[in-house]
Amino acid sequence: MWIEDYRDQHLGRETMEGDHSASSFTSAVSLDKLGVSSIPQRYVLPPSQRPSPHVPMISTTLPIIDLSTLWDQSVISRTIDEIGIACKEIGCFQVINHEIDQSVMDEALEVATEFFNLPNDEKMRLFSQDVHKPVRYGTSLNQARDEVYCWRDFIKHYSYPISDWIHMWPSNPSNYREKMGKYVKAVQVLQNQLLEIIFESLGLNRSYLHEEINGGSQTLAVNCYPACPQPGLTLGIHPHSYYGSITVLLQTRSGLEIKDKNNNWVPVPFVEGALVVQLGDQMEVMSNGQYKSVIHRATVNGDDKRFSIVSLHSFAMDRKMGPALELVNDQHPKSYKEFCFREFLDFISGNDITKGRFLDTLKMKKL
Repeated sequence: MWIEDYRDQHLGRETMEGDHSASSFTSAVSLDKLGVSSIPQRYVLPPSQRPSPHVPMISTTLPIIDLSTLWDQSVISRTIDEIGIACKEIGCFQVINHEIDQSVMDEALEVATEFFNLPNDEKMRLFSQDVHKPVRYGTSLNQARDEVYCWRDFIKHYSYPISDWIHMWPSNPSNYREKMGKYVKAVQVLQNQLLEIIFESLGLNRSYLHEEINGGSQTLAVNCYPACPQPGLTLGIHPHSYYGSITVLLQTRSGLEIKDKNNNWVPVPFVEGALVVQLGDQMEVMSNGQYKSVIHRATVNGDDKRFSIVSLHSFAMDRKMGPALELVNDQHPKSYKEFCFREFLDFISGNDITKGRFLDTLKMKKL
């Protein structure tokens, strides 16, 4: 009965079965503030999908790439090779000395924390389940479709070109746009630099798709994973891959896990000042399968909140992209169909993505 009392008092009563309106919104952050001793059934995963503490984690080494070496001609080729190997074998690596000031990262996380600490009514001004909306606050992964909720609240907003979108971002906290905007601009520069390196590691020209990248999109997903009273029963986010070319993750503590080529879950260690780079579906398609989009999930803990800021780089909404012609030949036939960002949004708006990956719909049958 406690959850019904909570909804009546804080969120309003559901008007009908299956209602997914703002009145039925259950916030993981609000549940944490109530000090609940157990999680609602809606968040409980089937036993086979839970992050069992009894399964030993595999010690796959996640590369930490020092980007300062890119300015040293004597070692730059080695760094590019290291990034290429990481993209091929894991689809994920961390970067240090990336030239984003620690103060810029700290201030972005600071305003993210302040946003999630706002009263629920204030955050609900931005609530939406429409995945096409450029700015939306929500919970889980896709609240309207998820059979089991994730222990996570988020605010997502389009971020590039920043001048087109910043006026739609949260106005509370009052310095959110300023501080998050500084981080967005800095990470956009880093993403472009990383894409050039990744293209070169594939044997492509550094300026490959330069115009498409400059005319592309950037989405920021700002996440809060509250302390959870039963972390062994749920996840902060279910296993999935990102749709874009690459993403850059800033986090306050460990919790991210990636699936390696042997289908083992590997924890990504927290490294102070480092950023986590993950390949998305667009990169797997563009590389014609040479590089892999990484499947990942977020675990939760019973001690403290975890915050993360995920910057997702994609091509323009309706810009079709497929395997690079330079990477298609008799030995490596075309393996993926073309697609665009809008098609991905249409897919997740109509499907529970824990039951099937968008990428799988793009794979071509081998003759």
